[in-house]
Amino acid sequence: MCCWCCCLDCIHNIPPLNLLFLHFSPHSLSPSAASAGGGEEAAAAVAPMASISVPNPAPSPTEDAESIRKAVQGWGTDENALIEILGHRTAAQRAEIAVAYEGLYDETLLDRLHSELSGDFRSALMLWTMDPAARDAKLANEALKKKKGELRHIWVLVEVACASSPDHLVAVRKAYRAAYASSLEEDVASCSLFGDPLRRFLVRLVSSYRYLHDAVVGRGQALHGDDVVRIVGTRSKAQVAATLERYRQEHGKGIDEVLDGRRGDQLAAVLKAALWCLTSPEKHFAEVIRTSILGLGTDEEMLTRGIVSRAEVDMEKVKEEYKVRYNTTVTADVRGDTSGYYMNTLLTLVGPEK
Repeated sequence: MCCWCCCLDCIHNIPPLNLLFLHFSPHSLSPSAASAGGGEEAAAAVAPMASISVPNPAPSPTEDAESIRKAVQGWGTDENALIEILGHRTAAQRAEIAVAYEGLYDETLLDRLHSELSGDFRSALMLWTMDPAARDAKLANEALKKKKGELRHIWVLVEVACASSPDHLVAVRKAYRAAYASSLEEDVASCSLFGDPLRRFLVRLVSSYRYLHDAVVGRGQALHGDDVVRIVGTRSKAQVAATLERYRQEHGKGIDEVLDGRRGDQLAAVLKAALWCLTSPEKHFAEVIRTSILGLGTDEEMLTRGIVSRAEVDMEKVKEEYKVRYNTTVTADVRGDTSGYYMNTLLTLVGPEK
């Protein structure tokens, strides 16, 4: 469970709108959205492979804020109304609602949700409502505070660094410093959970801004572990994808397959996750969701993160990958392992199966 009360004050110091639009690179939006100059069309833009549905036209931010206020006033909370409003709005629209709500009622939307809701439902809806960069900063900080450096916690850092655009990583680093008065790179470097060379690799990942570089892998040379670390930590996504394809052609199998065969090697597992996040994030997040529900009990933190972080990005691709790899659907597994308003929130974000 997330400890929200201890970090709400520092999250409030982050202006919601100035970081918001850095989450998506231009190519992740539809052509009309990428060229939109602002206003309602830009606010309502949904990435082509996102799974959320947004009404068109949507109510104004003020109308949504008033509807949310109505849902949380009185003797009981109208949880379904909160899901219906916030679960069907883009990040830009949610940010505008948050600004309108605070202006109207002199309290933040996150504070109100925290006081009205509880359990996994509260965690999921609050994570979804947050600015994406502030959300990832929070997730990274929590991962660094875990008592053990388990792979599922390291995945968070890899996802933040590799699964979105370079601009988003810059926004996350700014949000992290604003919220926690230290840099993400410094906190990763000083984290006692990781030993070298894993720690050096993670620092490189969260520090990297993936512009195209002139340097390329030497032709005809075998790819060793140090090469993989260097390439993943410094190359652009396009270069990584091209390198992986060349390796597959020359060696008859992918680097991820080689890494997957090194059981018990934590660095190899992290490298594989980084490669997937850079080139095929749907593979990684399908595994995140599946891992969260396997075994005894459900890892709600992991399940929530996997769905909330991709619903506006590529959840449709994640769902397709999930169905092919596991012969079931995300929807079916969410229904089987969750319940109540928490389940309804996740299913709203996952959207219908095709």
